[in-house]
Amino acid sequence: MTTTVQKSGYIIPANWVPGPKQGEWTYDDYIKLPDDGRRYEILNGVLLLMPAPKDSHQKTVLRIAHYLLVNVEFAGLGQVRMAPEDVILGPKNVFQPDVLVVLNEHLERLTEAGVMGAPDLTVEVLSPSTALDDRVDKHREYALAGVPEYWIVNSETKVVEVFVLEGKEYRSLGEFGGKDQIPSLVLPGLPVHVEQFFA
Repeated sequence: MTTTVQKSGYIIPANWVPGPKQGEWTYDDYIKLPDDGRRYEILNGVLLLMPAPKDSHQKTVLRIAHYLLVNVEFAGLGQVRMAPEDVILGPKNVFQPDVLVVLNEHLERLTEAGVMGAPDLTVEVLSPSTALDDRVDKHREYALAGVPEYWIVNSETKVVEVFVLEGKEYRSLGEFGGKDQIPSLVLPGLPVHVEQFFA
């Protein structure tokens, strides 16, 4: 099974892991998992094995985290975290966004175990193995959990699509690249050009 997982490079249900039936996994079950060096998430009670990210993905994540660290955390506006950091959106949804921001008014959501509840901003950097998940499943669950803003970053096309929460659904503000500044509602006036996120 390990060989199949490594060759596939895609998100797959971790059916071989001892525990509840798929669809019945909860955060309480998740925290009992032994550390086997792999990354897992729970989506609607299904335990998923997350593929190891590629180098280009990690470079983009690091640059985004750097600029948010400088302009959010060092500026005294809130805290910045990057994966692997558990975000517990509910008993059956535990994700590890690539980068996240929790503003000062919600710092009580930050715990030693991870973020309990919705961050103010989540950022997912697309890769071939996670693109569908990021655009469909996480898009839906972040909205239902009340995450005010969600960025989907495409490191191949070097653009960032910004989604803002309206009710229980996201509205796209558009795709931004090059010298564009992100029109963030959570971090208004963020003094970063999108091209700075990409090496």
